[in-house]
Amino acid sequence: MPDRDPAQEGDFELPRVDEQMCFALYAASRAVTNLYRPLLDPLGLTYPQYLVMMLMWERGECSVKEIGAVLQLDYGTLTPLLKRLETNGLLRRERDPEDERSVRVTLTEEGAALRERARGVPEAIGRVIDLPEEEFEATRLALRRLTTNVLAGEARVTEGP
Repeated sequence: MPDRDPAQEGDFELPRVDEQMCFALYAASRAVTNLYRPLLDPLGLTYPQYLVMMLMWERGECSVKEIGAVLQLDYGTLTPLLKRLETNGLLRRERDPEDERSVRVTLTEEGAALRERARGVPEAIGRVIDLPEEEFEATRLALRRLTTNVLAGEARVTEGP
């Protein structure tokens, strides 16, 4: 069965799906996230859990609020993720004695030890991404700028003539 003729949909043209920035970002994100799976499965981590663990390895201790802000995760996503990591013995959540409203997250010995097993993950991913260092860094900075712009803006459809 032939594809529908897009010209039948109206007088305006939409950019092709593969020409849209949103699709390029979506496809790249899925591809990279899927690339991590076989490396993280033996560690017992999902990609979002790996992001939390990397932050914890970097900082040692964080509030739940800090983790959410850095990783841009809301509490509804972050809370079950942290509970699972705690159940797996990788971190501990405790109320901050100086501010009962705040929950502090710290690594357990097992969580700290997992860092050594995860040591080769960034390099393995970098080899597959295979961009020259300058292009890699320029892409990373462009994506951070794009994220900042999107978070600060609001998309609105403009009315036609």
